[in-house]
Amino acid sequence: MQWRNTWSRWGIVSVGLHWLMAAAVIGLFGVGLYMVDLGYMDPLRNVLPDWHRSVGLLLGAALVLRLLWRFVSPPPAPVPEHTRVEHLSAHAVHWLLYGLMLAMVISGYLISTADGREVAVFDWFSVPAVTGDVQGMEDLAGDWHRWLGWTLIILAGLHGLAALKHHFWDRDDTLRRMLCMKLRQSRSPDRQ
Repeated sequence: MQWRNTWSRWGIVSVGLHWLMAAAVIGLFGVGLYMVDLGYMDPLRNVLPDWHRSVGLLLGAALVLRLLWRFVSPPPAPVPEHTRVEHLSAHAVHWLLYGLMLAMVISGYLISTADGREVAVFDWFSVPAVTGDVQGMEDLAGDWHRWLGWTLIILAGLHGLAALKHHFWDRDDTLRRMLCMKLRQSRSPDRQ
């Protein structure tokens, strides 16, 4: 498999970033749901939020890397069997997912820095607070973070269902291109 995207398929960098970010989003969502019900005496009460913040900020860095990589190595051409509406909606959903992930990282950062303290990322480095101590920011950003999280996970779920629909119902190469599987039909010399 090639590092860069080709005309017909995603390269290993794009595939790796896609699945790494998908796992991070699902994991962060699950941990976030679990954290809201932790009791004061629960030993995970001091561990999970730090882990959640650290992974969330690393997800933000991965998002920036993924967007930069998208300009260095443009996405493959649309699958020929897709209609124009499918192509445009897939394009819109991808950019909406990117926007939601960015908004999640920003709102999480605002929650974490509402009291003016920096955020430690796994004790490797710290991200400074840029807002200072802002009254009410934690609650407002928390509300946004919760609703953005639900929107992101629902949209990601629909994205996954659409990929399965293309694979099992339409029997096209949409999912195969992201799973590094052999493609069904040869349409280009760069096919493997």
